[in-house]
Amino acid sequence: MDLLELREIAQKTQASRAKTRIRCCNAAGCLSSEGQEVKDQLEKAISAAGLQEQVEVCGVGCMKFCGRGPLVAIDPEGSLYELVTPAQVDAIVERLKNPDAELTQGLLLGDPEHPFYSSQRPIVLENSGLINPDSIDDYIAVGGYEQLHHCLYELTPEQVVTEITKSGLRGRGGGGYPTGLKWATVAKMPGKQKYVICNADEGDPGAFMDRSVLESDPHRVLEGMAIAAYAVGANHGFIYVRAEYPLAIKRLQKAIQQAKRYGLMGSQVFDASFDFKVEIRVGAGAFVCGEETALIHSIEGGRGNPRTRPPYPAQSGLWECPTLINNVETYANIVPIIREGGDWYAGIGTEKSKGTKVFALTGKVENAGLVEVPMGTTVRHVVEVMGGGVPDGGKVKAVQTGGPSGGCIPADALDTPIEYDTLLALGTMMGSGGMIVMDEGTNMVDVAQFYMDFCQSESCGKCVPCRAGTVQLYGLLTRFLEKQATPADLEKLETLCHMVKDTSLCGLGMSAPNPVLSTLRYFKGEYEALIAEGLGQRNGHPV
Repeated sequence: MDLLELREIAQKTQASRAKTRIRCCNAAGCLSSEGQEVKDQLEKAISAAGLQEQVEVCGVGCMKFCGRGPLVAIDPEGSLYELVTPAQVDAIVERLKNPDAELTQGLLLGDPEHPFYSSQRPIVLENSGLINPDSIDDYIAVGGYEQLHHCLYELTPEQVVTEITKSGLRGRGGGGYPTGLKWATVAKMPGKQKYVICNADEGDPGAFMDRSVLESDPHRVLEGMAIAAYAVGANHGFIYVRAEYPLAIKRLQKAIQQAKRYGLMGSQVFDASFDFKVEIRVGAGAFVCGEETALIHSIEGGRGNPRTRPPYPAQSGLWECPTLINNVETYANIVPIIREGGDWYAGIGTEKSKGTKVFALTGKVENAGLVEVPMGTTVRHVVEVMGGGVPDGGKVKAVQTGGPSGGCIPADALDTPIEYDTLLALGTMMGSGGMIVMDEGTNMVDVAQFYMDFCQSESCGKCVPCRAGTVQLYGLLTRFLEKQATPADLEKLETLCHMVKDTSLCGLGMSAPNPVLSTLRYFKGEYEALIAEGLGQRNGHPV
């Protein structure tokens, strides 16, 4: 396939579009709430009304407002329906024929100008909810694979790396390592065999950003991986996906097959002297395999244990070959950076945190869903303006970011801008993008225990500080919740947190104490109250 053929596919796809298009969210969240049944009923109703020549019903990826799904949008009129049920389909079709008809059967008309939508800056999610993730033609129709062709025929690998470096993109998997520097390191490594890996082992409780991208725009990730492979001199890629994401796996498999059929993956991509083969590896549910060296061992067929570094994967990774590892969101940023230029991307966000970040906004919040905002947006804007704050007029107590590796941001720090360094200063981290809102009824010691329970269960057990330390921390936190703790236990808890953090082998153990340390920092009074209550009960004076 050449560029002309690519553009012919785009033109034919666009020309075949019906005048009216009904988009039905077919991402995992909406599918779990009868989203597929809604789409099926719409197709039947449109056919029964004889409108199939004028109206197209299309399943699309995540439409972001997950807490209000299933979602149905009508183009070009701009109608958006929320919490749609199969029983309401006839009313939607009736309003399609007569836009002035009253809302019946409990139809809820959403507001496309709601701050949840209007505050977003879609770059990673620019195609999400707009295209059919099962159709490569839909992806090509919005410019898909043109940037891969541009790289292969108009840019040298060095120029691609330079553009990514200029963009200031940092890894979106949690650590925030400069992407351009990582690519440049792999590119400079000697050896004929190199690999690129997409880390899609998203395991943080409450996080679903990578899952949504894979379910909504799988070709975008594949194109980003192919551009990365060209830039660093690799010809083989792996996507490591957690087994709990069956829909993402299914859509990735289909996308790879389609790309091969079109000559966009495999041998001589775009008839150029560039080969790129992609395989999927399904993880067995081990959280530690999100750590890059553990992930590599798992792909190789071994147990998912991390190893000491150096050497880093960029030097000696998969089968001891130079290996580039980025996560889903990082690869999804590559196409727009190449298309618009590194300087364009660097102009979004802040001085040290460029571009946008996708967050899964969940917890005690009115508007739960997927949000993409420019770096530098405040936590308060995301939670209270876009998210609508705590339901029923409640107040935010804390916002937890970074999953088990992160910490809790107290309510008086909600005006903190979302940046890598500012979040670290608060004792938390960006992480992959989970953002869990907690109200005033939340017990912060209970939150700390929940995350420590998760970490002790997910520890691979290779190093003693993590294997034993997380168990000891969990036991101490349990003593507090059972009102058996003493002031000495409070001192021991903090000391043990720092020991585990400073001496563990990999990121899991190093960051496991973060939720505890952040709650000790901002909510120490809750620990002290449990001590006092326990002492009072033991002394016969209930508190």
